[in-house]
Amino acid sequence: MAYRCIFINSDILLDILLKRDPFYQFGQKLLNKGKGKEIEISTSALIIANIYYIIVKVLGKKEAKDKVNKLLKMLKVLPLDADCITLAMNSSFNDIEDAMQHFIAMQNQCDVIITRNLKDYKKSLLPIMSAEQYLRTI
Repeated sequence: MAYRCIFINSDILLDILLKRDPFYQFGQKLLNKGKGKEIEISTSALIIANIYYIIVKVLGKKEAKDKVNKLLKMLKVLPLDADCITLAMNSSFNDIEDAMQHFIAMQNQCDVIITRNLKDYKKSLLPIMSAEQYLRTI
């Protein structure tokens, strides 16, 4: 099945922005597919805030701003609202932040969540794949 609307998690975005091997190449291919309008790539506002915080610690504020600004041009940023937080808090997910991402993706009709953190999404109602797995499906 071809998933057209994907939700991309923070670990994949950090792989891309920090060029973490061997995962960088798969994440970059995903972004290229989004730039080419072959797929719609989404993430959450919470993920953007989290990756900015991490990149500042690794690369500094200016580089973090540059990288996040470029990233914002390549994907759709979805809001985190009280409904998603409530659903996450009342879910059986072990990690509340992962649950929030899951419910944001569901609320916005994403087809699949792309992450390297597969084990934390065992309770997901959406398919969960790594970037490499997803790329094999298209």
